[in-house]
Amino acid sequence: MAETSKILIVEDDYEIARIMRDHLRREGFQVAWASTGVEGWDDFKQDSFALVIVDLMLPEMDGFTLCKTIRLESDVPVLIVSAKNEDENKILGLDLGADDYLTKPFSLRELTARVHSHLRRYQRYATKHSNEEMVTYKHGLAIDFVHEAVFMDNELIDLTAKEQDILFLLAKNPYITFEKSKIYEHVWQLMNVDGNNTVTVHIKSLRTKLGDTQKKAKFIQTVWGAGYRFIGEQLV
Repeated sequence: MAETSKILIVEDDYEIARIMRDHLRREGFQVAWASTGVEGWDDFKQDSFALVIVDLMLPEMDGFTLCKTIRLESDVPVLIVSAKNEDENKILGLDLGADDYLTKPFSLRELTARVHSHLRRYQRYATKHSNEEMVTYKHGLAIDFVHEAVFMDNELIDLTAKEQDILFLLAKNPYITFEKSKIYEHVWQLMNVDGNNTVTVHIKSLRTKLGDTQKKAKFIQTVWGAGYRFIGEQLV
């Protein structure tokens, strides 16, 4: 397992990151390191990781936000390591999608045991769902999340990168309403500003390409006063 597993460490303390990285490499893992939350998110999007280790106190984007952002995109195991020992921090981290919480200081032996445990679970999960690359919906929509392609009536749809990011965000989290500001912050990785109409414009273009009208939505529904949600009915 270790030979093919790649781990991402997001930790701003160089010495702690170096110790974890060197130890996990000796254990046979491939390891990448990011020193800020934004850098960690960029690395996560650019590569395929089997597990992510996240500190809570990170510059640019804190660990809580990074955990939440990763979980919207992936089921990869997330292990929080933090000097914060308060129960509320542990609960919040787990509620946002983290799988485990390790309080600093911790032994490298314990870190290794936690990593192996979560990788075994994730490997079983990934094997079970390995044939679910293409998800099909009523009204002709099909999404290949693995190869990042969208089809309508078996024809490839030409989406912009941001349109695709919005669709994938909503479709991976069906029936969950996202405020426009949250969509913008997740997809553009920038703080939303008052009066920003960017998401509205991209949603309109995306709906046009999907043949989805606002009044009789098949895929993207407007929740008035709240935001948007994906309501596509998945075919079994």
